[in-house]
Amino acid sequence: MSIKLKVGILKETKTPPDKRTAIPPRLAVQMLEKFDNIELYIQSSNIRAYKDEEYIALGLKVVDEISHCDILAGVKEAHIPTLIENKTYLFFSHTAKEQEYNRDLLQEFLNKNIKMLDHEYFTNEKGMRLVAFGNWAGLVGAYNGLIALGKRTGAFNLKRAIDSHDIKEMKEALKTINVPAKKFLITGGGRVAHGAMEILETAGIKHISPEDFLKKDFNEAVYTKLDPQYYVTRKDGSDFDLQHFFKKPEMYKSTFKPFTKVADVYIACHFWDENSPKFITREDMKEDDFKISIIADVSCDINDPIASTLRPSEISNPFYGYNKKEEKEGDPFDKNNITVMAVDNLPGEVPRDSSLDFGQGLIDNIFPSLFGEDTTGIIERATITENGKLGKHFQYLKYFLEEK
Repeated sequence: MSIKLKVGILKETKTPPDKRTAIPPRLAVQMLEKFDNIELYIQSSNIRAYKDEEYIALGLKVVDEISHCDILAGVKEAHIPTLIENKTYLFFSHTAKEQEYNRDLLQEFLNKNIKMLDHEYFTNEKGMRLVAFGNWAGLVGAYNGLIALGKRTGAFNLKRAIDSHDIKEMKEALKTINVPAKKFLITGGGRVAHGAMEILETAGIKHISPEDFLKKDFNEAVYTKLDPQYYVTRKDGSDFDLQHFFKKPEMYKSTFKPFTKVADVYIACHFWDENSPKFITREDMKEDDFKISIIADVSCDINDPIASTLRPSEISNPFYGYNKKEEKEGDPFDKNNITVMAVDNLPGEVPRDSSLDFGQGLIDNIFPSLFGEDTTGIIERATITENGKLGKHFQYLKYFLEEK
């Protein structure tokens, strides 16, 4: 009889607490059915959206201690004191982009001989990500934007996503509200933007073209989604080319300003490169005809692309105000301020649904390579550290680690 891999599903130890899990109960059962070379253990947690009892009811093993496991899977960064040497970990480590606040975490991976597999870098051979929470960030970000609109206008009240049981309850609530005749603007074209579109359409908001958004008035709520060709243009006058924009963003200038004159609510779902043109500057916001009163910044890049995003906000307090005259934070619902929503872990507001979606991605796309043969390099590409050294694709972090 062959020795089975012992796999542990971690309790989340990040502060503030995150209620998500890498593997919900019914997916844990699916794992055991699909992979006959593993044993599975669920670390007990009193904050997880799925209770210990839900795992136990399906015959799963819930334990306090997981040091006997070979592979440990979570969602957010593990608290450094909880790291166990000589293990394989899977979570979002937030170290590969040289994040200063996690330099010690990266060093600890090396010190404890940890094989660190980062969810963000599980990609196929074309570089496309295989597991992500992006769609859920867009869903909750747009939902929070609607909450803000209801508060600013007094037109309706929505229960917070975090206080709803699941996405089904949220969508049922959206079908009961009457959204005022406002214009909603989305930037981005990926899963995040499509999540935002799903929420707006559930609320009965009509999709229109960018051209109509700029030129026409409507007596109902409408939205448009802008792909990059609508908000940047080449400085040399050449035709727009998406791949060229991704590779050479510094060769483009912004054409976004006209949209700030007609939009009421802006939901930012784009990917932004530091060399790309800015979306909204402080000067833009001071112009008399600047119209946007709510910015749901799902992308949450601080300061540069959208000047009102002064800091991330938290699920417990998602809104703050931006006083465009004084260029500082203020009351989120003062009519003279822009309402800003900049929660940087939005999927954590819908932990049950987002965990199901994410866990299924792990089972379908990652675990066959992790528990079997890594024939296409999925595991290798995500290996930040192994055997006390930086992984093949993360050698550049050597200089980051050596900085004082």
